[in-house]
Amino acid sequence: MNTHRLYSVIIALLSAWTIITDAMAEVRVSPLISDGMVLQRGRRLKISGWADSGEKINLSLAGRKYETHAGVDGRWAVELEPMKAGGPYVMKINALAVRDVMVGDVFLCSGQSNMELTVARVMDRFADEVNGYENSRVRYLKVPYAWRFDHPADSIRRESWKPMTERNVMGFSALCYFFGRLMQERTGVAVGIVNASWGGTPVEAWMSEDALKDFPEYINLKSVYEDKELTDEISRMERMRQTAWSRQLYAADPGMHASVAWYAPELDDSSWQRVDMFSSSWAIRRGRPAAGSHWLRKDFTVSGAMAECEAVLRLGCMVDADSVYVNGRLVGTTGYQYPPRIYRIPAGLLREGRNQVTVRLVSYGGMPSFVREKPYKIIGSGEEVSLEGEWKYRAGAQMPSSPSSTSFQNMPTGLFNGMISPLAGYEFKAVAWYQGESNVGRWGEYSELLCAMMKDWRKTFGDDLHFYIIELADFLAPDDPGRRAWAEMRKQQAMAAERDGNATLIKNSDTGEWNDIHPLDKKTAAERLVRAVMEKDAKSNK
Repeated sequence: MNTHRLYSVIIALLSAWTIITDAMAEVRVSPLISDGMVLQRGRRLKISGWADSGEKINLSLAGRKYETHAGVDGRWAVELEPMKAGGPYVMKINALAVRDVMVGDVFLCSGQSNMELTVARVMDRFADEVNGYENSRVRYLKVPYAWRFDHPADSIRRESWKPMTERNVMGFSALCYFFGRLMQERTGVAVGIVNASWGGTPVEAWMSEDALKDFPEYINLKSVYEDKELTDEISRMERMRQTAWSRQLYAADPGMHASVAWYAPELDDSSWQRVDMFSSSWAIRRGRPAAGSHWLRKDFTVSGAMAECEAVLRLGCMVDADSVYVNGRLVGTTGYQYPPRIYRIPAGLLREGRNQVTVRLVSYGGMPSFVREKPYKIIGSGEEVSLEGEWKYRAGAQMPSSPSSTSFQNMPTGLFNGMISPLAGYEFKAVAWYQGESNVGRWGEYSELLCAMMKDWRKTFGDDLHFYIIELADFLAPDDPGRRAWAEMRKQQAMAAERDGNATLIKNSDTGEWNDIHPLDKKTAAERLVRAVMEKDAKSNK
């Protein structure tokens, strides 16, 4: 081999070695440390991550430089000096560049479905305010779902910070959207929202094992599920049972297999029972609730103008799942009870004069129903056609209740380990907490649990962390006996705020809807939350 060729081979090997060692020495940081992030102003901040043992870490941000080395375990951390609101900046960590970094106020928002409910779900009420509005100084990150019972996770699955643009905003939490938007407009500084919430989850799921030391029954429940092989097997078997139930539901449903399908417009339904859609009588068989499928049909008439254009079908909310057909064509389906049914009817599907809508309603556990005082109509060409009143009814497949499934996300400690503990080290101005619906049935212990949770989170995020507790909204009809438990739960929330001493209760009971556990008005609570934050800041600055 000649000298020139040998030299070329050596250079190639050295280059390859450099690439390999650079890859090995790649600095890793929390997924929260990423493009578009917001850092808390006026606080000492800790930026941490992983690298090779002993590796030198150089970090620069906003004209300041910091240096440290990774420990023997590969962990490293840099403490940043407090900064004023500003940006955008580029944070450099060795070869890593994190761009579009803002400094402002960062809030951790957590809880269950009313904290998680998206902007898309409240557009009926707030479309005029949301459409066309953008504010790139508000950034939002939704913590991915994760639970674990053996020990706290080190990190979350990577998720990007999203600016408040029309492209992104439909997936924002509605409450977080209004809070972040109003907060930014009031303060003039960037606002970051980290939303760690999961619908239907109880408070004990968000607490560490140590925080539950006075509730041994919850620790023991958590311990049952620490074996991942067990939880995987439970999930596998439950999926098999649910699949078998769904398969049998379809196989046993005469409406899907008759020579003329029950959703076909040419079906002769003259022998079907005539029922009031809001009556409970059609949902009872032999004196007990009827699980399985239920078929309902209704004729309606539209004008020539409506028949020529696209229309919207509104079918309120239904319990539990539905498939909806207009003139024999499927126009929409929903798998559970809470979302509003808003289905598009394409232009050309309606015809002038008589039309027909069919609902195949599936009840998982009995008591199928249409929720009262919701919109049931067709809207198009500036006209509305009501669908309330009498429908034709026929029972489909008569089934036992759907097999239950284990909601592991509801088990104690799982969400703290999977979604809260991994955020440790990120600095938050405060926490907004909107949760409690899943604990209403056990309201007597809630104040103690919530106080323990707040104390617990301060061990993770700092002793001075302030909590804003959003009161449960009104729910259930005035004569419903269940209202007492909701009233008692609100007292527990107020008691927790008072006992804690570093928490504020946000009044919200006047924003509810008796027939919807997810009321549309998320703006009022957000306005009150902003006001409370501003008032606290004003007192602190005196």
